[in-house]
Amino acid sequence: MLESNAPDQSSTDHTAGSDFQPTRRNVLGTLGLATAAFCGSSIQSQAFGSSQGQGTTAEYPADWVKLEGRVLTEYIKYINSLKLKNISTHTVVNAHAKKRGSVWNRLPPKNWWNRMGYTLRVVDCISSAMKTPVKDIISAYRSPEYNARCAGAKRGSWHQANVAVDVRFHTSARNVTYAARKLRDRGLFKGGVGGYASFTHIDTRGENINW
Repeated sequence: MLESNAPDQSSTDHTAGSDFQPTRRNVLGTLGLATAAFCGSSIQSQAFGSSQGQGTTAEYPADWVKLEGRVLTEYIKYINSLKLKNISTHTVVNAHAKKRGSVWNRLPPKNWWNRMGYTLRVVDCISSAMKTPVKDIISAYRSPEYNARCAGAKRGSWHQANVAVDVRFHTSARNVTYAARKLRDRGLFKGGVGGYASFTHIDTRGENINW
């Protein structure tokens, strides 16, 4: 099982409280034997065969690139370093390069990057287990200002804690939701799995919950 990415939560609400502060031990979760079995190979051996999908600043809106500055290059390098097998770096970064009205979404604070690294490894393992690649990440980290502009988003959304993704695979969302719950219940991770018509929400809050 992947080590928990979030502190114990007594509430079953699928939002994160303002005091969400995972410990370093929890955030730096590592691969366990169960995860290795599900993925079929170690994280170290999971890498793209070419530079395609590794992400460059030229791939994103110029205004957003200017807003993020040098940290964008650092974030691209960080995502590349995860060596994900089924998720391109561009897919991850592009989930942040979005604008609603006059408000651009932002990259997460640097000291929170490992939270998303853990969640992406979970999604990558689910993808390997299903033998189906990730098609798109609709939403990952959402800044408070951007989250407030998203229709239906909770004020304390786990996206704001950088432990959640809304993801689509090259199969039906129903299949993904079912597989994610089954693998989670077998011990892959602890977190929330929400089923929607066109995508699946997966988070690593440290407590199992379905909706």
